[in-house]
Amino acid sequence: MIVGPELETVQGRGDETDAVTFSWADVTAGLYGLARLGLSGEGPERRGSALAVLFSEREPVAAIAEGDVEVAPDAAWAALALPGLGASVDAPLERWSVRMAGETHGWALTFEAASPPAGHAPVGGMAGYEQLCRVTGQVTLAGGEVRTVTGAGQRGHGWGLPDWRRLGAVHTVSAWLDDDHGVALTSARAAGGKGHDGDERWGALLTGDGTIELADPRVSTTYDGEGRQRRVGLELWVDEAEGTHPHRAAGTLLCGSSLELGQLRLDCAFMRWTMEGGVGVGRYDVLRRAG
Repeated sequence: MIVGPELETVQGRGDETDAVTFSWADVTAGLYGLARLGLSGEGPERRGSALAVLFSEREPVAAIAEGDVEVAPDAAWAALALPGLGASVDAPLERWSVRMAGETHGWALTFEAASPPAGHAPVGGMAGYEQLCRVTGQVTLAGGEVRTVTGAGQRGHGWGLPDWRRLGAVHTVSAWLDDDHGVALTSARAAGGKGHDGDERWGALLTGDGTIELADPRVSTTYDGEGRQRRVGLELWVDEAEGTHPHRAAGTLLCGSSLELGQLRLDCAFMRWTMEGGVGVGRYDVLRRAG
């Protein structure tokens, strides 16, 4: 269990959160990572937050969790440096550099867009867009061991103000498949909600040629005794007309960990995916109320 910063939206600042999330995996190297950089407030009230996790094989080996970080009034995404975590835009919507510097572990990675942005209206209070990425660079492990990364990943940019008095959980699913194809899906369930029918949902099939928005994306998850996701099935309806059939995908756990974020808990997992003969890897996060 990793204890992290309380999310800006839970602290009750009353202003919109702007966040960029980079996630990546290199199955051959046995390395997986997540980095989230957040900004909120304006002028003298401008604040940042940094959250990152690095997995080697099945274990989390490094984490950064900093909230309520004082930043410059004009801090922006072109080049943002936070404690232990930084990101810069090398070419808008095309290429980014991301750096993590922990006490004994770190990475220096380049994300190159492998699909155009797939935008979505607010789900759980957050609008934004997602892009598949090719990821290259180096990871430093304990003892100074350096490994080269050549993998897949995703960059997401979201903005809004989730109301956790109303929300129960937000699920974020990413699948990065062969040949620059993938799936991005987000669903939000109201507090006390029991079934999928009442969830806010958005999903899309992502390719290098464009985006196919899903009419009805559905997620079915198997959890362990501590409520962490172990297996997941996707039913992805592009068209709900009679006689049509959904795309289907299945994911099994590769590695994962939980992070305590004040009033919220983030269960972060990386999954091995299969989808209609294709194979890949991806991330599945569940953000929910703690306790």
